[in-house]
Amino acid sequence: MAPIPIVVLLLLGLMLLGNAVRVLREYERAVVFRLGRFVGNKGPGLILLWPGLDRMVRISLRTVPMDVAPQDVITRDNVSVKVNAVVYFRVVEPDRAVIAIEDFLFATTQMAQTTLRSVVGQADLDDLLSNRDKLNLEIQHILDEATGPWGIKVSMVEIKDVDLPVEMRRAMARQAEAERERRAKVIHADGEFQASQRLAEAAKILSTDPAAIQLRYLQTLGEIARENNSTTIFPVPVDLISQWFDRRQVPARPAGPALEGE
Repeated sequence: MAPIPIVVLLLLGLMLLGNAVRVLREYERAVVFRLGRFVGNKGPGLILLWPGLDRMVRISLRTVPMDVAPQDVITRDNVSVKVNAVVYFRVVEPDRAVIAIEDFLFATTQMAQTTLRSVVGQADLDDLLSNRDKLNLEIQHILDEATGPWGIKVSMVEIKDVDLPVEMRRAMARQAEAERERRAKVIHADGEFQASQRLAEAAKILSTDPAAIQLRYLQTLGEIARENNSTTIFPVPVDLISQWFDRRQVPARPAGPALEGE
């Protein structure tokens, strides 16, 4: 009967040792309470606790990506939109994350939702669509200040989707189409202006040298001859035939005085 108490003692010793020894990973910390009082943060690696006296809360120090549920927001220019976002945060002070707040994950989620609605509600729709980086930084700054006393560090906030009403999408599509048409007309007008300038310069050059006009005529004839045309128009420069007309039109001799005796 003697060996039985020894076995019981060994089992009790193993149970106490199992309750006293904890192994924490590199990204984990233990917030230890002894008889209800905070005694410090421990870890990573092997830590020892007083069985029955100490209680620990395991906290992860890794960055947590938290998805913020879509929020119905009315922008400053009275446009109803639905916006969602993602928040990246991590625990930097484990003791505050346990002592200062009951559930830091739930609290951070609620704070992110209310901050998202507040910031987007103070912005115009154009800023929400084109200046997201500015809004992201503003939300991140507000969240970081609000969660700082809880030992939370908000490192990044990104607005993901902006869901617009169907009527607003159609209006934006018409606006984009009108903008593209305006740009096309401006580019076309600019091209016509540049072409007119070039034509004016070419006309000045051709007007100073008649031989250049004749060469241009010959070049045009060559281009026409290469095409399969049934009718060929042959433009004859006036300068080429003016000399021929001058030779045919000989001036009449003036009549002289009558001879005597006739």
